[in-house]
Amino acid sequence: MRLRRRLLSPADTGRQGADGAGETAGAAGAAAAAQQPYDGAADQRVIADHLELVTPFEDLIAHLYDAMFAHWPYLRRLFPESMEFQREHLEAIFWYLIENLHDPDAVAATFTRLGRDHRKLGVRPAHYRAFEASLCEALRRTAGPLWSVGMERAWVRMLRFAVAAMVEGAEAALGEPAAWQATVTDHDLRRADLAVLHVRPHEPYPYRAGQFASVASPALPQAWRQYSVACAPRPDGELEFHVKLTGRGGVSEALVARTGVGDVLRLGPPGGTMTLDDVDAAHDLLLVAADTGWAAVKALLQELAAHRVAQRGVHLFLGVRHPSALYDTEAPAELRRRYPWLRVTQVIGEGPGPGEYGALADVVAGHGDWSRHLAFVSGPPDMAGPLVARLTAEGVPAARVRHDPLPDRA
Repeated sequence: MRLRRRLLSPADTGRQGADGAGETAGAAGAAAAAQQPYDGAADQRVIADHLELVTPFEDLIAHLYDAMFAHWPYLRRLFPESMEFQREHLEAIFWYLIENLHDPDAVAATFTRLGRDHRKLGVRPAHYRAFEASLCEALRRTAGPLWSVGMERAWVRMLRFAVAAMVEGAEAALGEPAAWQATVTDHDLRRADLAVLHVRPHEPYPYRAGQFASVASPALPQAWRQYSVACAPRPDGELEFHVKLTGRGGVSEALVARTGVGDVLRLGPPGGTMTLDDVDAAHDLLLVAADTGWAAVKALLQELAAHRVAQRGVHLFLGVRHPSALYDTEAPAELRRRYPWLRVTQVIGEGPGPGEYGALADVVAGHGDWSRHLAFVSGPPDMAGPLVARLTAEGVPAARVRHDPLPDRA
């Protein structure tokens, strides 16, 4: 809590160092500041009104990392050799903060989870101070002479609010490993660009069906990529991942082409909202799996089968761009035989093959009114994103659409 108060204290933003040095308010003042609710909407207005000074974010982020690595070169080892994904990730975080700052509770919940996850990277509170100082330097350099103290303070308050939540998330997770080691027990190359991996964690991995894990390969020790766990929790603790090659030189290539039985991977803490909170809930289920999004839905089906409620209807849509993309899903007839309570519709985007044809969002919407269902959508952004938007536009409450947008890249 003392650290959180320091992070939220109204310190001089221009004189912070990685060791936390710089002018800070007294303990009483800092405590009072930490206890006051954060007015995110006010800072959101200030930041949004002057956003054109620092966007697009490419230059800002480049200046930020240039400043950080120039002042604190030792921090470079915390990042992967290629910074491309890291830059895109940071840009997404900036946009998330700016667009959601009016809802501090939602932001705090998101960054609490992020703080738990960042323990695997070796991030320490002092590093946040270095990041803050580097961001301030980058903002001034990017915006130029039109930049003002008021604008900078709004950015710093936004950052400190997020960082405080991250620190609390990290502190709350001190009783669990920062990362789990897991040995590869099977590596099944289903296609030249797709592998199904089975791994056995060295200690229990506490996840729920529908969640994802960050995975790192020893070939790229500082690079992480999120993958859905493709099985419900099993007595032997083994996990399954479906990995599609999406780029050269990244984690997906390392896992598909440079990983074998006996290799030891690292796993970050589980995350995601695509879980069955209550198997006795009244809503029927709509499950949509696009491409490797089948992994999360496969796990959900296994959990549903283990806790089946007879009166609950479940409709599954299996979507692929082309029949050649089918790799793991049983034929619809086999799924229906195994799960007689399940309705299955296969959707093919293009080319001849089994099932219905067309855009996944169009086919799902054309099958009826889903507004009373609980929907789970999993798959690449360009397939799952339009469907999520379509469902909410057609009356499915956003709170009943569960979708974890995992990046479709290396």
